[in-house]
Amino acid sequence: MVESVFMAELSWPEWEARIQAGAIIFLPLGATEQHGPHLPLNVDVILPTAVAERVARQLGGLVAPTLNYGYKSMPRSGGGQSFPGTASLDAATFSHTIRDVIRDMGLHGARRFVILNGHFENGWPSVEGLDLALRDLRAEGIRDVTAMRLEYWDFVEPATLDRIFPDGFPGTELEHASLIETSLMLLLRPDLVAVEKIPQEGRAQFPPYDIHPPPPGYLRASGVLADARGASAQIGQWLMDDHVRLISEAVRAGFKLGF
Repeated sequence: MVESVFMAELSWPEWEARIQAGAIIFLPLGATEQHGPHLPLNVDVILPTAVAERVARQLGGLVAPTLNYGYKSMPRSGGGQSFPGTASLDAATFSHTIRDVIRDMGLHGARRFVILNGHFENGWPSVEGLDLALRDLRAEGIRDVTAMRLEYWDFVEPATLDRIFPDGFPGTELEHASLIETSLMLLLRPDLVAVEKIPQEGRAQFPPYDIHPPPPGYLRASGVLADARGASAQIGQWLMDDHVRLISEAVRAGFKLGF
């Protein structure tokens, strides 16, 4: 039997033993948000969970249950709250959820965490949640907890992006439900990708500001911000290989692991 890296699949004595042996806890942060007509609402859950699982297997870590709801998108990012099916948390709720999860696991002996973000707008509220958790633990006399916080999409080789985008990478801010996420989903969950529904559109054009509420015509009707045509499982594999290798290297360096 293969030993699970998902902490929710362990008994409490198994979890305790893994933590006492030094296992790092990976906490994926996701969102339930529109990703165009061709992708499911849980893209931002599937992708960081898959990356965390693969890195944890390499490093002997444990993957905590992914936070399935994230902080609200900006209108010119994921469309904000304008699309049916998108369900988000207030910043205070989101950050306090992270605070509570890390604090409780810290009180039970976990000492090293990797907060692995899969939804752009989760960034700053996750910093707040982590800071509050460490503050709470220090108040309990626990001062040896350390954490790394990262966005998985930052860990990709420039040569890989050049290979995927020979005409130039449009930028992370336009890669919502576009070529990168569609390719990763074709690798991981092709059964959830409706290739025939990929919009026939190019890159979206937005001013460098948002208007609340978004006026008519401000948002892309499809919810897709750049061209997803040409997505493939092969591209997804190139990206996943980079994500796993580079994040594993970063975690080893950040926590000074000797393997």
